[in-house]
Amino acid sequence: MKRAFGWLALVAGMSLTGVATSQDPKSKDSKDATRRDFDDRDFVLKAASSGMHEIALGKLALKRSSDEKVKAFAERMVRDHGKANEKLNLAATELGIQIGEKSVTPDHQKHIEHVREMKGENFDREYIRHMVKDHEEDVALFRRASAEAKVKAVAAFAKDTLPALQEHLKLAKELQSSSGTKAEPKSPPKSDR
Repeated sequence: MKRAFGWLALVAGMSLTGVATSQDPKSKDSKDATRRDFDDRDFVLKAASSGMHEIALGKLALKRSSDEKVKAFAERMVRDHGKANEKLNLAATELGIQIGEKSVTPDHQKHIEHVREMKGENFDREYIRHMVKDHEEDVALFRRASAEAKVKAVAAFAKDTLPALQEHLKLAKELQSSSGTKAEPKSPPKSDR
């Protein structure tokens, strides 16, 4: 009888531990579930940073590129992302978000600073490689926002902007393959610390 009670207590304890873990908001499963929830505010902030990042890089490309096709692409990025940011501002106001130049994330700013000193073919290689990567991420983000945004203005913005981003991605990949810019860039120098 003692043995049966011991087993019963052990099984009950394991069950309660499992229940507690699955309901614990700090558990891995809860974090994964939370990470999957779509947040309209987060999307707007990411979209704003990405758009301003594309504009800043496009302006740099107009000055630093040695390739007329890259410059034409950059000009389109500045124009299209400028228009998209104007539309994004309308959606952002519904969420009480003010978008400005300070909306660029530290990672985006770091990348702008990284390419600022590059010129010619090195710049072109890094710029086009980054445009492919950024637009792949943007297309995925905007596709998700189109389906999951809760605020109508945010969902509409994502749906309206997605075709342009898909076109940008297509153009960037074409530029990449035609100019041979698929090679990975050299990493920025590491500090001696």
